[in-house]
Amino acid sequence: MEDLNKTPGLFKDVQEMVQSCIQCGTCSGSCLAASVMEHTPRHIWRLVQLGCKEDVLNSKSFIYCASCYYCTLRCPRGLPLTEAMAKLKEISAKSSQKKHKSSMDFYKYFVKSVCRHGRVNEVELMTNYLISTKNPVTSLKYAPLGMKLMGKGKLSFGNALKGNGVLDVLFAKVKEMEDRT
Repeated sequence: MEDLNKTPGLFKDVQEMVQSCIQCGTCSGSCLAASVMEHTPRHIWRLVQLGCKEDVLNSKSFIYCASCYYCTLRCPRGLPLTEAMAKLKEISAKSSQKKHKSSMDFYKYFVKSVCRHGRVNEVELMTNYLISTKNPVTSLKYAPLGMKLMGKGKLSFGNALKGNGVLDVLFAKVKEMEDRT
């Protein structure tokens, strides 16, 4: 069951991050993903300012944020917009919203693969992700893409990727920072 009330403090944090947003639209104009979002970034920030938590979290708009930081760099007020989008993703993950479970699972397995190999192993990523969906039909949806990538030699099978531990320090630091929050 979805419980959006598990994270009241985190939503307040996002409200504080965007409280001085002047609704200029620079973030939406800069956003590479705005065209696929249900609500543009400017609209999301207005909903956040108004305290419309359910409207924000029931949309998938913040999930499409690519964390490119372009909106943050161009914001005339210097607001941490990319961080605010990340907080919305965190709220969604902590409130266990079924609507966003698939995206969160994909992200989790992506990060695990990068931690393990130093880069993403597409076969491992998709195998773990598709198993997590517990729906064999989902696998069929991705089969044409997989076949196309195999035909072009873009997928590596086996243990061709071996992590050399270069990123271990980085991931340990991220884990430490996450544990503090």
